[in-house]
Amino acid sequence: MDGGIHLQQALDFMDLPYDALAKMIDHSLLHPTLTDQELEEGCRLAARYGVASVCIKPYAVRQAVEWLKGTGVLVGAVVGFPHGGSTMESKRYETELACRDGALEIDMVLNVGKALSGAWDYVEAEVRIVCLEAHRHGAKVKVILENDYLSQGGGGLDENSLKRRLCEICERAGADWVKTSTGYGFVKQPDGSYGYKGATAQDLALMRASVSSRVEVKAAGGVRDLDGLIRVRELGASRCGATATAAMLDELRRRKEAGAYGNDSKTGALGQGGY
Repeated sequence: MDGGIHLQQALDFMDLPYDALAKMIDHSLLHPTLTDQELEEGCRLAARYGVASVCIKPYAVRQAVEWLKGTGVLVGAVVGFPHGGSTMESKRYETELACRDGALEIDMVLNVGKALSGAWDYVEAEVRIVCLEAHRHGAKVKVILENDYLSQGGGGLDENSLKRRLCEICERAGADWVKTSTGYGFVKQPDGSYGYKGATAQDLALMRASVSSRVEVKAAGGVRDLDGLIRVRELGASRCGATATAAMLDELRRRKEAGAYGNDSKTGALGQGGY
């Protein structure tokens, strides 16, 4: 991957309507310390920029639905967040409650330990039960693989084979999206610190190739600027979880108003370490 955006890509970018990129963004409001005021401000920002959705914690769904009424911005809720360790029934019930409160999208963390153990039937069953519940309410499901935890492979499979297998299981179980990360999958390093990659170009390409056109791909974790968002789109993802929404879309408007891609832009390249 050369890491640059050549002239034709720049021209293609200029032809894109604002909504083509704004409606890729799920504005993430998931930090553990977010106050009620910050949640409301985040929802107001999502409405002002016309993004696809807000992605929030289950307790805030009902209030967010009120804040976003009539804006065209959907409310999505996380289930089994952030580590996927809840029981199947807990995840199903979380889904039911979130949908009753008005969530139209569910971002579910699968049970990573079961995936690493090769417990394929378990993984498929929990994805299926959440999908069935969500679909019963007219909501869609994004299944989070948490790829940072899969880097050593598992279940007798190498890293890429494991990710492919999980994507295939998610599609078979009824998922509408497969998603790279929660944004909170920090991995302990040999020196005792914690590191995090989030979405990478390699993973997005692999996931897109591992599911049919019926299933979409969502990037999350480390997408911090407009060039990263454009690169995500080029790699076949239809959604991107982000906290830097305002910075991305302000830059989009700036470039469009300038009538050119801009010589001072970053490359937007994705490497093994994410954006």
